[in-house]
Amino acid sequence: MDGIIPLNKERGMTSFDCVRKLRGILKTKKIGHSGTLDPNVDGVLPICVGSATKVVDFLMNSGKVYRGEITLGFATTTEDLDGEVIDQKPITTPFEQSTINQAMQELVQPELLQIPPMYSAVKVNGRKLYEYARAGETVERPERHVRIDYFKITAPVTFDAENHVQKIKFEVGCGKGTYVRTLSFMVGQILGVPAVMSDLTRIKSGGFTLNQAVTLSQVETAVQTNQLETICFPIDHALSGFPNVNLTLKQWKVVQNGGFLAPQDIKMNSDQIAVRFNQQIKALYYFNHDQGVYKPLKMFSVK
Repeated sequence: MDGIIPLNKERGMTSFDCVRKLRGILKTKKIGHSGTLDPNVDGVLPICVGSATKVVDFLMNSGKVYRGEITLGFATTTEDLDGEVIDQKPITTPFEQSTINQAMQELVQPELLQIPPMYSAVKVNGRKLYEYARAGETVERPERHVRIDYFKITAPVTFDAENHVQKIKFEVGCGKGTYVRTLSFMVGQILGVPAVMSDLTRIKSGGFTLNQAVTLSQVETAVQTNQLETICFPIDHALSGFPNVNLTLKQWKVVQNGGFLAPQDIKMNSDQIAVRFNQQIKALYYFNHDQGVYKPLKMFSVK
């Protein structure tokens, strides 16, 4: 089978755990996911099956939306509740909600500089950062620029006078590579107190919302009842942002052989196009300005 399943990943599982289980349920090895979710995070995890694995990058580029919680008053090694507490500063006088909101808005940038946490899968010199961290080693972490589209408070900020912490419910829309754990920590930095991400759910990814996502057990039931097509989306879903060109039979035979397409035949003013035949996107083409023709960028099917 070929297609995309928007999985609702449960907590306690790694993203690879989900892929491994689905390989058994779907009886196929050609499966990949678009965007890792930490074990303690649940929510939308688009799963690509068969030739749909070729569109993983396009799904990842579409942006993500998360809902979660930040706790002010302490920080951990992992920047979430899984790590050991490494800093504490009791909140005795709670911050005004407007002050917190102002701090969050400072982080809404098209190119926000982030340093990934030591407990992350970012590689340095061929090793993942969490491997250094677990071995008690330190290493210089690479800076990266991420896109934060919006960052907003979703409920009244609460103050726990007994535990001297303050909790912020939030929603954030961001680009690929963003560490929401680090974003939460950065809110604390701006406010001058340690902070930690205390809860997180991904509610949108790859154009799929949480309402569209299905559990592993629902996938298993769909397979058993021969209704997999009801929860599996076509490859076209990941390519909705590209202008579509419907091919003639003659043009389709050219595309099948990896041939070039003339712009006067395409009649489309775009550097990248999705070419369609028999109501299915078959390939992506790009315009080569030096040669003045459209050339294959990525093939999905030649059948």
